Amino acid sequence: MVDFNLSASEQQTRAAARAFAAAHLASAKKSYTDLPTQEERFRSLKPIYEAAVKAGLIKGQIPAPIGGTSERLVEAAILVEEFYAVEASASLTIFGTGLGLTPLALAYRPELKEFLDPFLSGTGAPLASLVFSEPDGVANWLEPGAPGLQTTAYRDGEEWVLNGEKMWATSSAGWDYKGADLSCVVCRCVDEDVVTQASHPRDLIMVLLVTRDDIERSGPGSFEIVKDIETAGHKAVSGPHIKYTNIRVPARNFLCPPGTGAKIITQTFETSAMLVGAMGVGIQRAVFDAALAFSRDTRGGTVPIGLRQSVGDLLINIKTRTEISRLLTWKAAHGLTLGHGEHAQRREHALLAKVHCAETAVQSCLDAINAVGVSSYNAELPFADLLSTALVLPIFDGGNVGMRKRALQELIMAEGYEPWFASFGKE
Repeated sequence: MVDFNLSASEQQTRAAARAFAAAHLASAKKSYTDLPTQEERFRSLKPIYEAAVKAGLIKGQIPAPIGGTSERLVEAAILVEEFYAVEASASLTIFGTGLGLTPLALAYRPELKEFLDPFLSGTGAPLASLVFSEPDGVANWLEPGAPGLQTTAYRDGEEWVLNGEKMWATSSAGWDYKGADLSCVVCRCVDEDVVTQASHPRDLIMVLLVTRDDIERSGPGSFEIVKDIETAGHKAVSGPHIKYTNIRVPARNFLCPPGTGAKIITQTFETSAMLVGAMGVGIQRAVFDAALAFSRDTRGGTVPIGLRQSVGDLLINIKTRTEISRLLTWKAAHGLTLGHGEHAQRREHALLAKVHCAETAVQSCLDAINAVGVSSYNAELPFADLLSTALVLPIFDGGNVGMRKRALQELIMAEGYEPWFASFGKE
């Protein structure tokens, strides 16, 4: 029997998330709105991030078997929704570290514990970043015959030497813009012997763990902020254009040797796909609440505008999309770890959640704006801000058109694909 009631643990997670959001996230926007640059706005979030570390929200994104407290992905989806319904920039900064640690969790080996320890301590403000995207795009990073990733690494004795430019990696600059505490850098191995034996671009993909110590030891000019990026939404999130020049990383710092990195990064983004779905749920929830509150006003008429058919229909559409998005996200979260078959089959709902929830979040914001009318143009109301936040969901974390739908296309057109296996298993 299907039970949609939250367990005691899930209810506790939701209550704790709501309490933290009310105490720390609700006032975040006021603290950064008047600051002139993306960098200054990002740095203003540090006290909130420190509170998140102290509250166990970083440790809570690390799986319990390797020292964290994360037990179920459904609880992660609940947490993301609660946060995104209140404020996006501080939330994404907190969850960005979780994304940065996901490859480490998936490819974890006991000898890598030292890299994880700062994020288990519950103190300070350590930032982790998944450094993947590049200025020229990465949608075709595994296409045979294409240039592939332009960030490269080669072995030099007992070190790897890293070079290249990256972009959009959340918190990759660190609080002081001298590098994150830990970066999982996705790159292409250019060692001659590896290149010679490679038969596919995935055979060259590796992931290096780069720490602040590595950056400092590599000397001045090894890590550079090429350009800070002012964004339309998430106005206090940092994801600048960065450049690595001869960063020297100890040989033991490899997370994924050549040939194994692509699989780990793909699985990382399939987990994050579900979480982007939860972001879309949170945004839709917030925009519905705001539109509903506005619709109780008569606006000079005889009845609340929510009783006008045109407005009522828009509210109903938003509410329906929100409920569907939440259920799909929870199904995706459950399926990734407890679903039917192998991971290749369990990932289907996560991909669907990312595509659907991201796109419906944009549509729900537009419907709310149409319901409210010209008043939504007033920056004192949340509608324009919610729309600018929603607009990025279909295009970041693997764009829907270039990556997520293509992954779904490949999945459903594969020989032997069973359309309803992810939902019901073998019939």
